[in-house]
Amino acid sequence: MNNKKFVRVVAIVLAAIMLLSVVMIALTTLANTSASAARVTQEQINEKRAEKRDLERQKREIQSKINTIEFERMAEIAKKRVLDERITLTGLEIDNINSIIDYYNLLIREKEYEVFLAQSREEDQLQNFRNRVRDMEENGIISYLEIIFNAISFSDMLARIDFVADIMLADENAYYDLIRAREETQAAKDSLEETKEELDEEKEYLELKEAELLEQLDEAHELILSIEQNLETERQLHLMKVEDEARVQREINALVAELERERERERQRRLREQQRQQASSGGIVTGTGTLMWPASGPITSEFGVRRHPVFGDLRQHNGIDIGAPHGANVLAADSGHVITSSHNSSYGNYIVISHGSGITTLYAHLSSRHASVGDNVSRGQVIGLVGSTGVSTGPHLHFEVSVNGSRVNPRTML
Repeated sequence: MNNKKFVRVVAIVLAAIMLLSVVMIALTTLANTSASAARVTQEQINEKRAEKRDLERQKREIQSKINTIEFERMAEIAKKRVLDERITLTGLEIDNINSIIDYYNLLIREKEYEVFLAQSREEDQLQNFRNRVRDMEENGIISYLEIIFNAISFSDMLARIDFVADIMLADENAYYDLIRAREETQAAKDSLEETKEELDEEKEYLELKEAELLEQLDEAHELILSIEQNLETERQLHLMKVEDEARVQREINALVAELERERERERQRRLREQQRQQASSGGIVTGTGTLMWPASGPITSEFGVRRHPVFGDLRQHNGIDIGAPHGANVLAADSGHVITSSHNSSYGNYIVISHGSGITTLYAHLSSRHASVGDNVSRGQVIGLVGSTGVSTGPHLHFEVSVNGSRVNPRTML
C-alpha cells in the first residue's frame, strides 16, 4: 500500500510540475509576442519623432525667413505664401503628433496586456507556493523521512534521497519564481505608467500646436484683409487671381487631353489583351459621372457673377465655397485620376482630379494635400484637409467643376 501511495504521490507531483511548465511556457510565449509587438510600435514612435524633429527644423527655417528684413520688403502676396508655408508645416506637425498619440494608445494597450500576463503569472506562482506551504504544514519533514525510510534497498534509498532533494529544490525555486513574478509585475506596471505620462506630454504638446495654428491663421487672414482694403493692391490681387485661374484651367485642359489620349491607348490595349477591368491592369480610374459633396458645411459663396462688397464691381466666381472648419476632411467627389497636386498664390494648396468623359474637379485653399499626381482615388476618399492657403480670408473649401474645358456650376453635377 505504501509503495502504491508513494507512486501516486510521485505521479501527481510530476503531473503538476509538467502542467505548470506548460502554463509557464504558454504565458512566456504570449508575453514575448506582446513585447515584440510593443517594440515594433516603439520603433514607429521613434520614426514619427524623427519626422517631428525634421518638421521643427523646417519651421525654424521659415520663422527665420519671417523674422528677416527681407520679409518686410516682400510684396503682400509673397508674404502670404511664406505664412502659408508655416501654416502647412504646423498642420503637418499636428498630424504627426496625432499619429504619435495613436501609436502611444496602441502601445498602452500592449503594456496593459503585459501587466495582465505578469499578474496572471504572479497569481499562478502565488497559488503554487501556497499549495506547497500548505502541504509542508500538513506533512513537513515526516513526509520526507517516510519517503526515505520506505526504501527497499540502499540504491533505492539513494534514489529517494535525490528525489527528496529535487522536491526541496523545487520548493526553493517556487519561492524565487514568486519573487521574480512580482518583480515582473511591478516592472510592467512602471512601464505602463511611464508610457501614459509620455502620452500626456504629447497631448499637451498637441494643444500648444493647435493654439499656435490658430494664431498663425489669424495673422494670415489679417494680411489678406489688409490687402483687400487697399484699392490698388486689391485690384492687382484680383488681376493675379484671374490670371492664375486662367492659367490653371489651361493646364487642366492640356493634362486632360493627354490623359484622354492615354485612356484611349489603354482602351486599345485592353481590347487587344481582352481584359475586362481597367483597375486590374493598374490603369487610369474613371468616375461614375455623378459627383458627391466634397466637404460638409454651408455654401458661403455661390457660383457665378457676384458684386465685390467694397469696390462694387462685378466679378466671376468660378466655383462654390463650402464653409467647413480648418482641418476638416476633403473628399474626392468621384473616382478618378489626380492630374495636379500643387500650390499657387491664388488657390494655395490645390488638387485637380480627372474623372473621365471630360469632367474634372478642383479643390483649393487646402491646409494639406493627401494625394499626389498620378494617384488613382476612389469616390469619397480623403484627398486633403480644409484650410485657408492662398487668397482666402478664412477656412473653407473652394470647389470647381469643369466639363470639356469649361467651368460649370458644381450644383448642376451634385
